This record gives sequence, C-alpha cells and structure tokens, in this order.
Amino acid sequence: MGAGTSPADGSHAPGGAEDAGPAAGGPEETAVTGAARAADGTADEPAESGEGGGSTRAPSRRFSLTHDTARPEGGGRAAPGDAPAPARQWPLLTVLCTAGAGLLLVGTDPFAEAFRIGAMLIGVALLVGAVLRWVVPSVGMLAVRSRFTDLVTYGLMGSLIVLLALMAQPKPWLYVPILQDIVHFTIR
Repeated sequence: MGAGTSPADGSHAPGGAEDAGPAAGGPEETAVTGAARAADGTADEPAESGEGGGSTRAPSRRFSLTHDTARPEGGGRAAPGDAPAPARQWPLLTVLCTAGAGLLLVGTDPFAEAFRIGAMLIGVALLVGAVLRWVVPSVGMLAVRSRFTDLVTYGLMGSLIVLLALMAQPKPWLYVPILQDIVHFTIR
C-alpha cells in the first residue's frame, strides 16, 4: 500500500505508516510514525481490539526471541577491578598454564614417560578447572556455561584423559581386565 491509500477495512495510517516494520526503516521509521500519529491525534488512543475498527498498532518486532545474552553464573572478575588483568583471570590462567606444561612435555618428550605424564597433566588441568568452578564463586572467563554444565564437562573430560593416559601402551600403569575382554570381543 502506498502513502495516502487506505486498507480495505477502512483504517487509515498517515504517511504510509502501515508499511513501517522492522525491515522498513528501523528506529528512524518508528520515530517518524510516532510523530505522525501525535500530529494526527491518534498517539494516545488505545488500540481497538474489535472487528472493523481502526486500530493503531506500534510496529512489531517479529522473530526477536532474545534481547541480550546472559552472563554465565561464575562470570565476572576473580579479583577486584583495579587488579592487573592476569590477577583478575587467575583461575583461567592456572588451567591454561597447567595444560600448556603438559603439552610442552608431550611435544618435547624429554624422558621415557613424558607422553604419559604430559597427558595426565592435561587431564589434571581440566580437573583443577572443575574444582575451581565448583569452589570459587567468581572464576572469570573460566565460566563458559552454567556451573553444572562446566563441572560435568571439565570433570568428565579431565577424568577420561587421566584414565586414558594411565592405560596407554606399552606397559600401562593402570590395568583394567574388563576393557581388554571388551576389545578382544569386539575385534574377533
């Protein structure tokens, strides 16, 4: 519909405001539509809900489900705002430095069992992250999701990495007979 034409139900929106919507011009279009209604005297009238009436509606924001992203439960600073950046994010730096030391051990392979110890150090870093997420009320950027989801994710991944490092071949430090039976059963 163009400016100056009226819809079939007899209502009239001045200045072609019936075309105003989220895609028709954004906030500027809304301000123009509101100013046109105020000049016409229809801005303060409530919308009529009956049939055949000329209802004045504010432009709808279709398909807008959320307006903002909620911060994680433990999000925020782990130290006061006047502290330097590393001090504010000490839980994340603890986990990253421990995992980095494990990766360094695995990558450089300085001694015979370096792979196993480095992999265990990576798993321990994730377990430390789970403990920090559980104990410390504000862990900074270590909080990715809700507290429960972070605990389950960090704890499960850390436990699995430590167990797999303990069972790594050759000469595993942890021997689980049922796992060997499962492998032999599935391969045969």
